[in-house]
Amino acid sequence: MNKTAHEAEVLIRDILELLKLKPVTQPLHCVILAPPFIALTKAADILKGHPYVFLGAQNCYSKPKGAYTGEIAPAMLVDAGCAYVIIGHSERRAYFKEDDNLLLEKVKIAMENKLIPIFCCGELLPEREAGKQYDVVSCQLENTILSLSREELSCIVIAYEPVWAIGTGVNATPGQAQDMHAFIRKLVAEKFDSTLAEQMTILYGGSCNAANAAELFSCPDVDGGLIGGASLLAKDFVEIIHSL
Repeated sequence: MNKTAHEAEVLIRDILELLKLKPVTQPLHCVILAPPFIALTKAADILKGHPYVFLGAQNCYSKPKGAYTGEIAPAMLVDAGCAYVIIGHSERRAYFKEDDNLLLEKVKIAMENKLIPIFCCGELLPEREAGKQYDVVSCQLENTILSLSREELSCIVIAYEPVWAIGTGVNATPGQAQDMHAFIRKLVAEKFDSTLAEQMTILYGGSCNAANAAELFSCPDVDGGLIGGASLLAKDFVEIIHSL
């Protein structure tokens, strides 16, 4: 919940200007911008002509339409120009009590509308301290996206968020990030096959910034980042992009 529509427009234009100096040209490297809902349509206009920069939304509802005042349907996001939607972010789980059943419904309806879900998972600090991080993440995935078909899962991006390392000043080490990403890939391989596991895009989302991005992205199973506060500064965000 940052940036007015005008402020978001300024930030996006600043990001695109910096990307002109060193463009994103690799098909496997893409940038996804997820501004607040009120900025989506303007952002879509600005992003026209930038083939590796895509528009995403921060959330969607689990129903196609109806009397759900204040919510937004996946079809509305597509109409606004979105290609991606974030589902299950740790803040949605914590503040809005979104559970696995609701998140699976959201994933399914997003995909029915041809949106690519960026599905978030991750453990709390007490769970990490108790050594339960693998059980927590496994449960979050088994109850949701790992119950889908192989074809459906192949269209999903996973984002690992160690909740204890988000906005706390406590960063997960590259080793901790790599361990969990490798564990998630192992879960996919055991459920389906190693080919799908290798093809899955798994992002890291725990206080990734311009100072630590290159080291995190050097981990073999870390495919990119889900960037929070560092994305609010164009220079820092572009530096993170170029760390990949």
